[in-house]
Amino acid sequence: MKKRSAKVALELIEDGMIVGLGGGETIGYLVEYLSHSHKDVKVVTPSFATEQVCIQSGLELLPLWSVNHVDLSFDGCDEVDQDMNALKSGGAIQTREKLIASMSDRYILLLDDSKYFVSLPFFHDITCEVLKEAYSYVSRKIKEMGGKLILRPNKSKAGPVISDDGHFIVDVHFDTIENIKELNNKLNNIEGLIATSLFVGLVTDLIISNKEETYRIGGK
Repeated sequence: MKKRSAKVALELIEDGMIVGLGGGETIGYLVEYLSHSHKDVKVVTPSFATEQVCIQSGLELLPLWSVNHVDLSFDGCDEVDQDMNALKSGGAIQTREKLIASMSDRYILLLDDSKYFVSLPFFHDITCEVLKEAYSYVSRKIKEMGGKLILRPNKSKAGPVISDDGHFIVDVHFDTIENIKELNNKLNNIEGLIATSLFVGLVTDLIISNKEETYRIGGK
């Protein structure tokens, strides 16, 4: 299924494009197919792992700071709903992912149909990137909203997970979420909270695979 999704994504990429590539196994297949296609493209990525695979595959990488427009971007997700609200909690690189999504003409998620829902079930917590100095304040504001939060523990060493940009990664759970857009706005308005893993109004297309087929929703 992941290989089929990557092949459908490859068909959307044209010569001369700047392409955003996120992280995950499906994106790894897309990198492989893109390198074999010899299409003339440049790549930006928020993922160190994807960056390394692109270098090994001979794709031309651009530093993210040098780019202000991306033609197409492809990424995965943990959950997405019929309104194209998405939750992307695992990788803890959502700030850079959102930056690429915001500058992209089309931001396309590749997924299997087990991750596609009528409305987001929030089986995964909402991940927040938080300025270290603002951690106590952000914690108080989230608790006032009814959220429960933990600093994501680092499994490789003592202490919390730190983002690539040096900030705390915090996982937030809400027992009940009635209005996704309202919650998104409230979280984004907390001073010192840099970005969340809740993607609202950014996804333009879905490429969904199941055992029988791969199909697209949205886009052109």
